[in-house]
Formats: sequence, structure tokens, C-alpha cells
Amino acid sequence: MQIGIFYNENQVERSVAESFAALLGSRGAHAFVCASSEAVLPCDRLVVLGGDGTVLHAAKAVAERGIPLVGVNFGRIGFFSEFEKEELAEAADLLLGEGSGILARSMLETEFGGKIHRCLNEFALLRNVSPERANRVENISVTIDGYEAGDYLCDGLIAATPTGSTAYSLSAGGNIMLPDCEAFLLTPVCAFSLRSRPIVFSDASVLKLSVAENDALMAYADGEFLGIVAGKNSLVIRKSMQKAVFLTRNKHSFFARLTKKIN
Repeated sequence: MQIGIFYNENQVERSVAESFAALLGSRGAHAFVCASSEAVLPCDRLVVLGGDGTVLHAAKAVAERGIPLVGVNFGRIGFFSEFEKEELAEAADLLLGEGSGILARSMLETEFGGKIHRCLNEFALLRNVSPERANRVENISVTIDGYEAGDYLCDGLIAATPTGSTAYSLSAGGNIMLPDCEAFLLTPVCAFSLRSRPIVFSDASVLKLSVAENDALMAYADGEFLGIVAGKNSLVIRKSMQKAVFLTRNKHSFFARLTKKIN
């Protein structure tokens, strides 16, 4: 078995990654260490040493090939990580085990600027804050599968995957969804109207977020700036055919782990 070890140089010493590679090698695996997500291919499984951002970046990089990965938290919260940094031996057991549990996490995608962008957490359309612009809420029109779903007066909208529902969407007042749930969540940010509550839309739906003629909003994918959506243009979001595949010890321990992380 070929196992890639991707580590964040700002959070993890290379010697830690190399020691872990030696542990895996002593148990019959071929393990290699890299500090670039582009260098992790090809491999049979991937272990990621770092924080949530590192795991998020790596998961999207290997999703196209369906490579299972497991995160070991060297950051702060570690929503994505199955293990803490003190549990490297347990992570080795999971990586080398034949009966490891698999958790396939859905992703969303949009075409923007002539390029396909995918997210594992969320797409966000947010108010453009600058000294030149008035400080006011925006009107964002929503359609689902071509049918009007209403206008939102708010600072922005978040289209979250089940994975992303525990992060940015939750902090904005959204709901929590199980990570393997076959649905997505639309959450308004600082909604002006109390009627603007989060809504759940099907994983088979196409979501269209449109801005008014004289408005301009900023589009993000997992926190990465995509560009400006302006002048009656739209952000069209749909389920991606790709999924991020995670190794897990127990698929049913989600809420226990989430409660521990949040508290």
C-alpha cells in the first residue's frame, strides 16, 4: 500500500511527518512525505497533518481520484480531523486496516470566470464592503430548479454542504446536517427579515443566486475569493459529481465529536 503524508510546514515539523512515515514503513506500507498537495499523487491513501484548512485543501485536491484520506489535527479546532496529534499510532491503525470505515462527503460546484470551482464547505455570496460603497443590506433573488424561492434582504447568502453546515453556516444561524446527508443548506447572513430563515434544498437541485442591476457582491468558494457578481448576473450552484472520501473510525460518532469540538 502506498500512503502519502501531506503536512503543513507552518504547523508541523518535517521530522514528525518523517517519523510517521517510518512507523508506517515498519508495518509494511510504502509511505512518502510531501509539503505540496500537487505532490501527493499517486497514492492509495492520504494522511494530512495540519489544521482544518490543510485538510480542506488536500481533500479537494484528491477528490477527483477518489483517494481516501484521514486528518490528524495539528491546528486549533479540527472539525475535519479524525485524530489529534497525540494519536498518530491510532491513525496508522486506521490507514492500514482493511475494514476502515468510509465517509463520502458531498461537494458543490459552480462555473465562474470560465472555470469550474468546487467547494467542500460552502459557496458564499457576500456584501461588498468598501469605503466607496454605501453600508446597506443587499437584495439577493433565489431560484431552485428554475422556480422562485424568494428574495433575501441580507449581508449575503451561504450555500453549504452538509460538511460546511458545522462551520460558517452554523455561525450564521444555520442548521447542522449529518456529513453524509444527501441535501444542502442555504443560510442568509445577517438577514434583515425574520422570515429569511435557512432552507434545505435537494442534492439534485440547481441553485441560482442573482443580484440586482446596480449591486455587486463578492463570491467565495471555501473562503477563496472567486470574483465579483454584479449587474443582474448570477451564481449558479449544483452538486458536484466528485466527493471527498474520508476514512473514519466510527461513522456514528459525529455528534459526540462535534459537541466536543464546539465546547
